[in-house]
Amino acid sequence: MNAILLFVPRLVIGAAALACATDPALAQNYPGGPVRMIVPFPAGGGVDSAGRILATRLTESFGKSFIIENRGGANGNIGTEAAAKSAKDGYTLLFTGAGFVTNPSLYAKVPYDAVKDFDPISLMALGPNVLVVHPSLPVKSVKELIALAKAKPGQIGFAGSGSGSTPHLAGELFNTMAGVTMVHIPYRGSGPAMIGILGGETPVMFLPAINAGPHVKSGRLRAIAVTSTTRLPVMPDVPTVAESGLRGYESSQWYGLLAPAGTPEEILNSLNAHVVKIMQTADMKQRLKEDGIVPVGNTRQEFAAHIKSEIVKWAKVIKQSGARID
Repeated sequence: MNAILLFVPRLVIGAAALACATDPALAQNYPGGPVRMIVPFPAGGGVDSAGRILATRLTESFGKSFIIENRGGANGNIGTEAAAKSAKDGYTLLFTGAGFVTNPSLYAKVPYDAVKDFDPISLMALGPNVLVVHPSLPVKSVKELIALAKAKPGQIGFAGSGSGSTPHLAGELFNTMAGVTMVHIPYRGSGPAMIGILGGETPVMFLPAINAGPHVKSGRLRAIAVTSTTRLPVMPDVPTVAESGLRGYESSQWYGLLAPAGTPEEILNSLNAHVVKIMQTADMKQRLKEDGIVPVGNTRQEFAAHIKSEIVKWAKVIKQSGARID
């Protein structure tokens, strides 16, 4: 009996040692074929565009194809669930954005756990919004907008690309911190929302920087602040919302790469190293900077912490605003 008890631990120890011995080979041989990157939104949007940029660079970096698969629906929930239930072998990844952390508060129930069902790989980049107003609105600064909104409570509308979208929640955070009640006007997508503000139908919008630039340059919209923590190189004269009076304000779309929970550590570390290296290249930094996007490329632990803090932050904003999707 004693011999058996001693023999079993040796088997366990031997198996563990063998697993450790083969782990480096697992990373060295990865990927052995095409890798699927699920984007839980339709083609053509900001998350999809950023994902395709990264997929192209990962294909070049690894020498194997990284292929985008668009699985849109339910504000990202359908594709995210598909990724969560995929094999934990590194051949199915999730490339997503801020909806990943806001959906758990916007929906009564989501088919995934943002923390438990995924292993974060790296935050690719941040996509700040620009607080723009139609030229017909008599404000040229955040302070003037707040003063006008306080003088006309509930009378100033801000456009959004749908309930729960990044522009919508950026506006709700602004309302909360400024103590004003601008009213969200939801449009069916970013295109219609832009048409609304360009036509003066809705005078205010927290517009993604990548879309705001051309209209600000043409004078069709007036930029009064950016929602990032620092000024954008493409708009150096436009102050941040924080430095304009709302200290601590920050609201950005973000783009990041994750894997189903349980994916081998060696594969996760390899993917992280490649993403970080890609984001540090001069041409990538320049390309993103021209679009008003801030490159990041951080550690797995830093991205995990970012996700947790964003869940808490936006849960409070959503609760205070009463925003819901279902």
